[in-house]
Amino acid sequence: MATDTGGYESTKQFSRVSRTTGTIFKYALLAATLFGIVALGVLLLYVANDAIQPLTADPGWYLVFFTTFVLPTVAVAWYLNRTDERSLSTGVTALGVPLVGTIFAAGISTVFIDVVYPLMWFAYFAAFAVPVVFAVGLSRSDFDIPFLGWLGIIILTFAASFALVPYGILRLLYVPTNGMSMALTFGSVAALAARSYVGKRWDGKRTGDIAAGIVLLVTMLSPFVGAIVGIGAVPAPILTTIALVPVGLYVASTMAHRPEYVIGLALPVIVVVGVLLGAFLVDVFSFAGPHSWLDWAFVTGDSSGEAANAGLYPAIVGSVLLMFVVALVSFPVGIGAAVYLEEYAPDNKLTRIITINVSNLAGVPSVVYGLLAAGVFVTYLGPGIPVLPPAIANPFGLSPIYVAGNLFGSGTIIVGGLALSLLILPIIIISSQEAVRGVPDDMRQASYGMGATKWQTVKNVVLPRAFPGILTGTILGLGRAVGETAPLIMIGAAAIAPVPRTFESVVAAMPMQIYVWAGDFATDEFFNRVVPAGVIVLLIAMLAMNSVAIALRNRFQREG
Repeated sequence: MATDTGGYESTKQFSRVSRTTGTIFKYALLAATLFGIVALGVLLLYVANDAIQPLTADPGWYLVFFTTFVLPTVAVAWYLNRTDERSLSTGVTALGVPLVGTIFAAGISTVFIDVVYPLMWFAYFAAFAVPVVFAVGLSRSDFDIPFLGWLGIIILTFAASFALVPYGILRLLYVPTNGMSMALTFGSVAALAARSYVGKRWDGKRTGDIAAGIVLLVTMLSPFVGAIVGIGAVPAPILTTIALVPVGLYVASTMAHRPEYVIGLALPVIVVVGVLLGAFLVDVFSFAGPHSWLDWAFVTGDSSGEAANAGLYPAIVGSVLLMFVVALVSFPVGIGAAVYLEEYAPDNKLTRIITINVSNLAGVPSVVYGLLAAGVFVTYLGPGIPVLPPAIANPFGLSPIYVAGNLFGSGTIIVGGLALSLLILPIIIISSQEAVRGVPDDMRQASYGMGATKWQTVKNVVLPRAFPGILTGTILGLGRAVGETAPLIMIGAAAIAPVPRTFESVVAAMPMQIYVWAGDFATDEFFNRVVPAGVIVLLIAMLAMNSVAIALRNRFQREG
């Protein structure tokens, strides 16, 4: 116990401790924290000023938006915060879900507009869905089938479905339009998710079925609405299922189960109405806004050697495709390695060496991973899998023998994705290990005590409890990968490339594009206008991914 004696605290462990020293230490930490925040804020303001150029707007433009948007929003937020912080949290969530969902929907839409043909996507989606539905039905039936027999039937069903279903769909006399293909695929997944969400919260299967029907109906109508309002028939179902359906379910849940926080929903209403009213008034009074370089033309424009025509769209599509490969590779491999090391691997010297090396790999510079990827995926495995490698064949005067030639295609999407996967794998493994390690051992013992096997315990007890931490680490890892440049430079990724059309295309990525603009095109306009605009887009993408990680972590922690 501490005792206070004239400016000193006496404790049993540390005898006399000066309170002045503690106070100085406390404020030194505060000063360091504030310095870091202010320095980062100044840097972001500097970049945002170059990209948006806010001082070029008419004073009337600011007055209108201050009156219609800023002032009401601040007033409502202050009132909600004074009344109940959870009401403010409800309003911020209802505002943030559609904003972040729109960013993700825009990124996914680029893939289906330029790379993947919607009808082809629908055909292979159906080919995947048919055996899944068959497997679920078979597992719920009364047939007593051994596990190996069940596995064989499912494998045969998958093979037959992928061989026949796409062939049949692509040769139908009537095929769904692009918009309907997207609505059927995204709408069916969203309907199942809504059915599960509503079924758990409203405690009724019938209510869940009704919600699923409404979601599917709205999604099916969205291509027609999107074509009318100018969004497009393909992006509209994606936007509906990723941005509108989640916020609709959240609002409905708030009104039904947390009516005391419904007042918080006034915040997004005020924001939307304020922005629309402000846009209408500045148009009526002809007030000019900022002459920003970060506009719709910049985001959707092609690459160009002239600053006035420079756009980021090809690089955005390239980054989306790279992240698809990264997620597909790093998520199962990283989590699988973490679960094995924590749950199955014996506690011996080899396991400890592997664990220590994984931790050290997280701090290796990204350029080293780029060199590794260039050596393994480009030089060694690029011609194919070496059955008779050159190192053995050449001394005997033989020709090297390769199988599965051109394994990664002629483009840079797969090799670039694999290089970035190597970079973030240690991060995902470490974060997943920490999440698995954080599950109380009592829960495992209780599961074993009820007769569960190791696999059942991992599947039903460990992974659900560790899922928030695993998901957070994975998304943060993806957030780092989307901003990395060095691995892409080392594998020879294109600095500037057209919009990719297939997964074998040569692509550019957002950080590569910004790097080239800042180096090879370092004119004043590029350096002071185009580069800051690209940096802002890249930051928005990273912040969106991080916000999803934080939201999912908080949600699962509350449910846990």
